[in-house]
Amino acid sequence: MHKNRHNRSNGLGGDLGERRIIELIRGCLDMMPDAPVPFGDDVSAVALGGGKVAVLKSDMLVGKTDVPKGMSFWQAARKAVVMNVSDFAAKGVPPSAVLVSLGLPRHLLRGDVEEIARGLNAGARQYGAYIVGGDTGEASDLTVAVSVFGVAERDALMLRGGARVDDIVAVTGFFGKSAAGLRVLLDGYAVSKELREVLVGAVFMPQARLQEGLALSRSGAVSAAVDSSDGLAWSLHELARMSGVGLSVNSLPVASEVRRFAEFNGLDALELALYGGEEYELVVTVKPKLWTDAEAGVEAVGGCLLPIGKVTRDKRVVLEADGKKRLVEPRGWEHFKSRV
Repeated sequence: MHKNRHNRSNGLGGDLGERRIIELIRGCLDMMPDAPVPFGDDVSAVALGGGKVAVLKSDMLVGKTDVPKGMSFWQAARKAVVMNVSDFAAKGVPPSAVLVSLGLPRHLLRGDVEEIARGLNAGARQYGAYIVGGDTGEASDLTVAVSVFGVAERDALMLRGGARVDDIVAVTGFFGKSAAGLRVLLDGYAVSKELREVLVGAVFMPQARLQEGLALSRSGAVSAAVDSSDGLAWSLHELARMSGVGLSVNSLPVASEVRRFAEFNGLDALELALYGGEEYELVVTVKPKLWTDAEAGVEAVGGCLLPIGKVTRDKRVVLEADGKKRLVEPRGWEHFKSRV
């Protein structure tokens, strides 16, 4: 591809964001007929026959944009695996095998490489998968490109596009800790030692909700699901858009630590919870008659399922709080637009 030397506004650092770039690329591709998972969902899949599908996911971690100061090589490498596993969790699929392509700067030491390898292994083994191979090359910045493989029943996949009116909107945890943690790391906001440990820990040691996702899949209660790594607001909009419905949120799951942090620093806790990103919770819609099955299944694996609203006919995402309604903007983390 040739750079446009005359109009820099057309470059990737201009008006184009990650999602627009994906649309441009998609427009140049031949789409696989009868693909088990629509293009643009959390994962991709290929039919294997007999009702089974190979589930595939690839995501990349880059030092400059994804590794804040203070994060170790071990934590960064582990996170590169976890963020892929989170997408598997959203579909209710157990990961089996992981391929890793590493771009390593020349200045790294042997100990750094070993730390990266141990972090990759820790991330894979935590969720029952194995690193089975990959590629290594020299790069100007640390690059960890992870691809995950698994097998699932086609009919058991929890896709983004199945939400129906009156379904219950729910999440697997509270939001805002990662956004607050990044404010502490990048902007120097004041925080107690105890609170710093929790908020920064959410950034350095994210957890994929794999067991919750598998339990939700087994329950058969979920009509639509998405991973929340691009932010709660964006995830809600994705479910609404791909299902052709609206969502009304009446109980925003803001972490108590985030409320304390926001109050002390004069920030908006709702803003941090809605638009922060990198939470790795699951956002799902649940069939009302099967709510107790979904809730019991998640609790049985040590998780929680929090109802936060319902699916509506009105094709908007609305937050109802303090007796007022406000539109939830369709924004969140986006490469080439968002800033570390």
